[in-house]
Amino acid sequence: MLGYEMDTNLADIRLVASDMDFTLLADDKSMPEGMDERIAELERVGVTFAAASGRPLYTLRDLFPVSHERMALVSDNGAAVVCRGEVVFKSLIDPADLEALLAFTRERTDGVPIVCGLDAGYVPEYARCYDEVFREFYHEIVYVESLEGLGREANKYTVYFPEGNAVAMRDEVFIPAFGERLSVTCGGSVWIDIMNKGVDKGTGLARLCAHLGIAQADAAAFGDTDNDVEMLEWAGHSYLMANAEQRMEPHARFRAPSCNDRGVAVVIDRILEAKRA
Repeated sequence: MLGYEMDTNLADIRLVASDMDFTLLADDKSMPEGMDERIAELERVGVTFAAASGRPLYTLRDLFPVSHERMALVSDNGAAVVCRGEVVFKSLIDPADLEALLAFTRERTDGVPIVCGLDAGYVPEYARCYDEVFREFYHEIVYVESLEGLGREANKYTVYFPEGNAVAMRDEVFIPAFGERLSVTCGGSVWIDIMNKGVDKGTGLARLCAHLGIAQADAAAFGDTDNDVEMLEWAGHSYLMANAEQRMEPHARFRAPSCNDRGVAVVIDRILEAKRA
């Protein structure tokens, strides 16, 4: 894998998309200092910055209180895409599929289901003991006695596995049952995220670029784990964080410094330097 210094044609980049956890955000969940200024400078030189995350739209907005109106948000792993306040795309899960997922999760797993709407995350009352974990990702939570028959629009279905066995549950349980008709991925070791088929960060990035008239070759993406694979493989300039597992290396071309070394900011500064040259 090539070091980030080997990337060329940085002046041609028109969109920079970054995953959040363990990519843009450090291990302590802090944002690189001066990120709002970088986003503004990118916009000034004709580059759109996009946060691409499994987090919902409202949480991503909260993470960028100053900048969210001048950037793009690829939320819920591509199930909702917003650019400068305009909804570009959303994909709602069929209520019948949602009910099937809820029944399956209850009967076949020990995971905690979360129904992810555009306005809030809906969580069963019995899981309130995990509230501190949930609040990090879902800033708006509604606890309910039962998720069955909820009657809310949902663009993502998430299952939380506090024992850290999400990857095994994805591969051995959820993909065999739902992989043919739904998109099943992991956000780290404790989260399974399920969206409509064909919905992922890669297709979300492609839809955003189509909306903006940006070529695939002129898009850059940063990521570290499974739900970043499609985005890294799609972007013309793909950067895997130094803190990522080795198994992720085939999916990206360049290695960026780690999240704790502010790798995304380091490469953005190189892009800005190339734009000014």
